[in-house]
Amino acid sequence: MSALIVLLIYVAIFVGSFFLVKLAVQSATNDFTSLKTVTFGDESAVRPNRIASVVSIVSIFVLWGAFTGSSLLPGFLHAPGPFIGDATFTYTAEADGQAADDATVTVRVFEVGTDAEEPTVEAGDGWAKNDAATIGAWRSGLIRVDKNDEFGRKEGHRIVAVNGEAIAPGGAVETEFGRVGMSQKGTLNFVPNKGWQMEPIWLPAPEAVVSRIGSIAAEGYRGSTLWEHLGYSLFRVVVGFFFGALVGIPLGYAMGLSNWFRGWFDPIVEFMRPVPPLALIPLVIIWAGIGETGKIILLFLAALWIMAIAARSGVSGVAISKVHAAYSLGASKTQIMRHVIVPNSLPEIFTGARVAMGVCWGTVVAAELVAAEQGAGMMIMVASKFQNTDIVIMGIVLIGIIGFGIDILMRMAEKALVPWKGKI
Repeated sequence: MSALIVLLIYVAIFVGSFFLVKLAVQSATNDFTSLKTVTFGDESAVRPNRIASVVSIVSIFVLWGAFTGSSLLPGFLHAPGPFIGDATFTYTAEADGQAADDATVTVRVFEVGTDAEEPTVEAGDGWAKNDAATIGAWRSGLIRVDKNDEFGRKEGHRIVAVNGEAIAPGGAVETEFGRVGMSQKGTLNFVPNKGWQMEPIWLPAPEAVVSRIGSIAAEGYRGSTLWEHLGYSLFRVVVGFFFGALVGIPLGYAMGLSNWFRGWFDPIVEFMRPVPPLALIPLVIIWAGIGETGKIILLFLAALWIMAIAARSGVSGVAISKVHAAYSLGASKTQIMRHVIVPNSLPEIFTGARVAMGVCWGTVVAAELVAAEQGAGMMIMVASKFQNTDIVIMGIVLIGIIGFGIDILMRMAEKALVPWKGKI
């Protein structure tokens, strides 16, 4: 339910900010000449709107904080949280040969992880005695109200109403503080109101994740520092990608330039291309074991087919008119390869390299889930076993940041090494 509410709010923010920014820009500039230029469908005319990027990121963090009760946000931005405090409800009990009697149950709902004392209540004058209990927020608990009553189940003790509303086994009554249900055996079960906020075990607040990053950076995790974990993952990705590109690019060139190579390797490449790298993990373990060699082989295979297809596509996309022009000027095959085919195929290769690095970075996390002693994936795996959700989210955030950083570096390298992209 909370996830659906978050999604709807996020969509509303997207739609609202879109129209507000458009209106603000038009009002500020009063320049409508750009509207006369037809750019729909022209990819080169589409650039990221920086305001949209900022609003998108801020919205995500505000929603994250609002639905986790973050101390970084003012209270009025918090989504309704779980009930914490003393909840009360009245039950009506009957027993064989006895008139119906009422008693009050006081339940102290406390934050999980803190100590709570059972509330003190007076027994009352009737044969049904008042009860007290403690239950953690987001939790539920059975309440045996018949234990301290003068007439128990042996005397036909049964609960017939809660807060004056009839109840039967399997039924429930909604109260101001939560839901009072009844099991098939007649025992009451109290579920305090959970509100809209997420329980920390499912989604911790942003400051909890930041605090965890600081503690692990200072103290380490499972015998290695945070930077060693991330360094091992990055090393595996770089080595696997390097060998994948080292083999994949020449293979792609050969497939793009030779009918024989294309016919020989095309079935293999097209067969392996849709196979997810994760499906190869059991086979790689059988062949190369669970050590570093197996992980690098898996990353090599993840990058190999992508780089081969990118190089093949780059060669096949070279305009034949450029090749004919080079031949007419007396160029040899070597010169055509160096001055025509390679420069024109590099943009495709760099695009493939960005995709391959992303796939490798995602694959290394899965590879480290299997018998790794260091690595981001290992941290996530171990933390999940102990329900340390803050460490899991910390690992996901760092993986995303590093992956984004790698993509930015690849873009910068492409811009520096292939300045002619889109110009020839």
